[in-house]
Amino acid sequence: MAKIFLKRIALLLVINVIIFSKAAAQKEEIKLNMTLDQAIEIAFEQSILSFKQKHMYLARYWEFRSYKAERLPLLGLSSTPINYQSTISSRYINGEDVLVPSKNLSSNATLDLSQNITATGARVSVFSEFRRLENLESGNISYSSIPISVGISQPIGGYNRFKWRSMLEPLKFEQAKLEYLQGLQELSGRTTNVFFNLAKAEINLGIAETNLSNADTLYRIGKGRFEIGTVTQDELLDLELSYLNANINLSRAKVDLEQARSTINSFLGFDENVHIECILPSSIPEFKIQLDRALAMAYENNPDVLNFEQRLIQADSEIAQAKGTDGFDIGIRGNFGYNKNTDNFDEVYSSPFERDQRLSLTLGVPIIDWGKRRGQVQMARSNKEVTEAEVRQAKIDFEQNVFLQVMEFNMQEEQVKISAKADTIAQLGYEVTKQRFLIDKVDVIKLNSARNSVDAAKRSYIQSLQTYWTNYFNIRRITLFDFEGGQSLIKELDDLLQN
Repeated sequence: MAKIFLKRIALLLVINVIIFSKAAAQKEEIKLNMTLDQAIEIAFEQSILSFKQKHMYLARYWEFRSYKAERLPLLGLSSTPINYQSTISSRYINGEDVLVPSKNLSSNATLDLSQNITATGARVSVFSEFRRLENLESGNISYSSIPISVGISQPIGGYNRFKWRSMLEPLKFEQAKLEYLQGLQELSGRTTNVFFNLAKAEINLGIAETNLSNADTLYRIGKGRFEIGTVTQDELLDLELSYLNANINLSRAKVDLEQARSTINSFLGFDENVHIECILPSSIPEFKIQLDRALAMAYENNPDVLNFEQRLIQADSEIAQAKGTDGFDIGIRGNFGYNKNTDNFDEVYSSPFERDQRLSLTLGVPIIDWGKRRGQVQMARSNKEVTEAEVRQAKIDFEQNVFLQVMEFNMQEEQVKISAKADTIAQLGYEVTKQRFLIDKVDVIKLNSARNSVDAAKRSYIQSLQTYWTNYFNIRRITLFDFEGGQSLIKELDDLLQN
């Protein structure tokens, strides 16, 4: 927690410097030296990808909140303030059927408290109701009330969606939290790529400028030697061609640098007048990852594992749903309460009350469905077998991916060291070859070869650094575990979500 707090303080200072610099410079060029860690922190704070990930998580959060609300008692008020009805009905009066017009004005209000029972799928409710009825022909007014009534509706043998949702929804929410944290690690990897792409563009520009300077010097020396006959014309032409190519490469390097700066500015949410200059990591963490531990952490933290579990539960749910809708519909409904009817409003809620008791058993049995429901159950079972096979294969692929990522990461540390040493050796070799050329001990071909080796070694070293840090964040993304610090990244999740 202290490490996160210090990082955020440093990040706020960097952003504040940028903001005040913008205000003072009024769109003048702002140069900003930035490390990889700072770039990642800024990406977390203000990149569009971070913004999307946060709101994707929030959408899943409110979806889960809605599910939890469904499990709580719900209190509701429903009312029909005015209901006018004009009809003509037949009545038997004095031995004759007579059509009698009737005009009524009614109103009602109901207060209802209900609760779903997850274990059984039942619904329990407690409600109170008031009604007023006025006959507009006679002027008679009557009132009725149900002070309290308790009811229950219990399906028997049907599909209990509350039970299955109680198994699936918490898993979905946990998966959403892990996916948010995993998305941040993926964001770290993408930030690493744009950061090193800019670093490579800066280095390529430096190489191009150095090569142009060297090519210019060597071309001028070559012209002098050509005049005294120690350099042949084809060697002089080769030096001139190198000089022209160096000019072309410098122009191309400048364009590539502007493109890389534009990309990282867009990615991090900066204006175009901000010129970021990369400070490359001076070292890399030196540790190895044990495959067994990485696999254990992946199974413990990776959201894909929760998705495997969800798919199996969903398959069982579909079988239960197919069986629950097989045509046999049995249910019990019951109510117990009190009511009262009166012509006097003052007595509508006074004793005595009449008992209101109802109990019903509903039964629906299919006669002929031509095997439709049986086919639905068999199809659901077949889908479950397919899902089980897919999950087994997905777990194999999952473990294989962890294995490959661990092996690649563990090898990359050595690759960085080799690349760094090769860069140093190539630079020293070029300086020796250059000095020998100046004293006319080697020809142009060997000099060009040495220069190309220096350029290739420098680019290879930067690429090895980029690959290392990309692999580093990829391992963190898969396992959600900080192997360098020896702790789960889940511990940082609550702090990230609060911010």
